[in-house]
Amino acid sequence: MVVLTTVGESTDAAAFARVLVADRLAACVNVLPPMTSLYRWKGAIEEDREQQLVIKTTRDRVHAIEARFHELHPYELAEFVVLSAEASTAYLGWLRDSVGEK
Repeated sequence: MVVLTTVGESTDAAAFARVLVADRLAACVNVLPPMTSLYRWKGAIEEDREQQLVIKTTRDRVHAIEARFHELHPYELAEFVVLSAEASTAYLGWLRDSVGEK
């Protein structure tokens, strides 16, 4: 599974990612360079600098990640997009091992 979220440019995205990996909720989190995001929020069009996080995990860990987001994420409404993904047998083995699944 791949979970997508964004955090503000000034947020320590690496620290956010480190918690998810340390808690064995994610096997890997990619922190992408800052980008410009345009979106509608509370009736207005907003423009902010954000960082995209690409979180690799297992289906069994998705709900735990979502719960942890409520504790960690600085946004009132965090992006939480879950994508199903296919991967090689070897990568899936590493991923499951990394999050503590057998």
